[in-house]
Amino acid sequence: MSGAVDRPEPDESRLRSLLAGLTVEQKARLLTGSGFWTLHAMPEIGLHRMVLSDGPNGVRGTKWDERDTSLLLPVASAVAATWDVDAARLVGELFGDEARRRGVHVVLAPTVNLHRSPFGGRHFENFSEDPLLVGEIGAQVVKGIQSRGVAATPKHFVANDSETGRMTYDAVVEPRVLRQVYLEPFRRIVEQARPWAVMTAYNSVNGHSMTENSELVNGILKGEWGWDGVNVSDWLAARDCERCALGGLDLVMPGPGGPWSGGALARAVQEGRVAEELLDDKVLRLLRLAARTGALDGESEVDLSGPPDEARPVIRTLAARGFVLLRNANVDDQPVLPLSASVGKVAVIGENAVLPAVQGGGSSHVSPPHVVTPLDGIRAALSDAEVVFRRGVRHRRLLDPIPRERVHDPEGEGDGLRLDFVGDDGAVLGSELRGTETLLWLGKSDIPRGTAVLRLRGDLRAEPGEHVFGVHGSGKFEVEIAGRVVFDGEVARQVDTDDPLADMIEPPEQRVDVVLVDSDLSEDGTVAVAVDFAPDGDTVIALGLGHGGLVPDAAAEFDAAVRAAREADIAIVVVGTDAEIETEGRDRHSLDLPGAQDALVEAVAAANPRTVVVVNAGSPVLMPWVRDVPAVLWTWFGSQEYGDALADVLLGVAEPGGRLPTTLPTTTADVPVPLPRVQPMDGKLHYSEGTLIGYRAYLARDSRPAFHFGHGLGYTSWEYVDAAAVPGAVRVTVRNCGERAGREVVQVYAASHGRPPWLAGFRVVDVEAGQEAEVDVAVRIPDGSGEHRLLTGRSSGDIRLTIVVNN
Repeated sequence: MSGAVDRPEPDESRLRSLLAGLTVEQKARLLTGSGFWTLHAMPEIGLHRMVLSDGPNGVRGTKWDERDTSLLLPVASAVAATWDVDAARLVGELFGDEARRRGVHVVLAPTVNLHRSPFGGRHFENFSEDPLLVGEIGAQVVKGIQSRGVAATPKHFVANDSETGRMTYDAVVEPRVLRQVYLEPFRRIVEQARPWAVMTAYNSVNGHSMTENSELVNGILKGEWGWDGVNVSDWLAARDCERCALGGLDLVMPGPGGPWSGGALARAVQEGRVAEELLDDKVLRLLRLAARTGALDGESEVDLSGPPDEARPVIRTLAARGFVLLRNANVDDQPVLPLSASVGKVAVIGENAVLPAVQGGGSSHVSPPHVVTPLDGIRAALSDAEVVFRRGVRHRRLLDPIPRERVHDPEGEGDGLRLDFVGDDGAVLGSELRGTETLLWLGKSDIPRGTAVLRLRGDLRAEPGEHVFGVHGSGKFEVEIAGRVVFDGEVARQVDTDDPLADMIEPPEQRVDVVLVDSDLSEDGTVAVAVDFAPDGDTVIALGLGHGGLVPDAAAEFDAAVRAAREADIAIVVVGTDAEIETEGRDRHSLDLPGAQDALVEAVAAANPRTVVVVNAGSPVLMPWVRDVPAVLWTWFGSQEYGDALADVLLGVAEPGGRLPTTLPTTTADVPVPLPRVQPMDGKLHYSEGTLIGYRAYLARDSRPAFHFGHGLGYTSWEYVDAAAVPGAVRVTVRNCGERAGREVVQVYAASHGRPPWLAGFRVVDVEAGQEAEVDVAVRIPDGSGEHRLLTGRSSGDIRLTIVVNN
């Protein structure tokens, strides 16, 4: 890891001196990006090009390319599940180190919107349903990033909690609710961490677009909170030259187009429609950002050696720390977990065991150097056991990507698919060896000029029989297998959308059945596969080739999984979602596990009483079988080290240290903000539930969810011995009553004036077996606010001690 950067705060007099030497045209030009991810350099004043990059579970850099790898950390909900500010700080430091390695000055993270509803498509990318937890964890991530001399960018300011119509909806939020719930995480982060940038959202709030919302940006963010950073638009969110300038926006992205480009902002200043003092304030903020990130001192170095190996055990530990043990019942008088390392035969079941969801869909996507699957991790940890895998059911919409080791480059460079860039005249303008996952391009800047067709070629190891192939992307395809054209036509989206990421989020797919005979295969058992693709658009281009292998028998696969479970000492079923179900750009339409996974769990649990269900999801899913399964472990989207972290927790090498940062519902009817209320009506999204989201809604109506906010078991048991009020805190004594060391998250909730309790403070504590620990949990109760009950316990639904204070 790179270590902290001790860079002093910018010399404001120097920045003003640089500003004074610029013309209106020069100043205005600086405030629109020079490209999709870059800002304009100005060598005459020592300003180098600044680079921005997406987060928030890795630092992707300036392009989507599986060869350009980045560390993939646990998603935000998993980080919040640690309830550990030190872990959050470490996550930020890893972000900052990766950014410096990749020459990135500004990381577009963390996402600090709220889990208003589990139907929110970007739920996984946000920390929690509680503003205090979001603010405290988010502040530490920001501090960690900026300790490396890299700017953090909390986003999306504000009330950007749904994806349906996200670019145009107007969030109608009562001012008190906006303050107490949705602005509160940003306020805490600004107060504690002073982020160097903030991103404003696509949506409007109470009638004003957030890129034009002077009341919230100038009035609260910059004015009331005294924030001195750069307010950057979400990509393509800025629309009107004058209104954006007056509304508090400082930087339009991406460039070089946009409402301020082509001299439009300069003319607005020269004609008096925008005051030059306002322009100067924006440029001063940009120069301040450059100074803070080193772009006024010199070029950032780029390390082409790849992500550092020393980060792997750190990510592995962080992932395990966020896993939440939901249930761990006794079988034969012993808890099912942790497993014994001497177990003889283990059945690992489920598609997500070999194709795990390690990140959600959308702009947060990065290409990790590797992914340790659950099956990989379990087999490595139980090397002396017989580990049998069965898929059980298939639930992915797209066909599986071809395993890279099964397809060879026709040009002989190794494994993978050969990608040719072909011009109108058939000439090959460029060629490269690529992977087998979906290939993505943002625009055509990384595609040779004049390219008309993208051609994939490979020699696939196959057997004679009936196979299914699939291509995905929007455009014209010609697919050739063994020298025969098996598909020639258009593949188009079925639903119109104005979302620029649509083809990345859900590319349309065309499948075709192909019968291979012995003569189709070469002497080495491979068949030639070629795909020509002429893309429809040029904003986001997606191209993928899938292969289903020999056409499977679904019933036989299901039965084989149940039989494997019956014959094993322990059955581990890995169920979950994927990056299409949980994604930027659209909200979820169901909380059910996709496909027949519920039926699979029920059948496996009936076949083997020692069944462990591992849930690989970034957002809540319904678990109708949860009381019929002795052990349930919630593992989120678990990072590049997912499988090893999972094995550590299953075997008790690591404590499942997580506590739920969001409530898990029992049924859809339980959800406080159900599906229709995350979808705008006539362009408006009404936050009519007020402050009652998440656990506060459950407590207000005395409704019991499947698992409460803050819930998590660990591998020991706890007694809450005492709680007492001390200045600014609640002093809590806890005892570890188990036989092994453990980690507890002490939670304090406040309640007053008949309102449902809210989280007022929390603290992580590690305690040896049989020992006690005393911790002070900081709690801020406003003076003069009257009598409060302070409720201390293990979750919002498991309160152990209550004290009364009067402020």
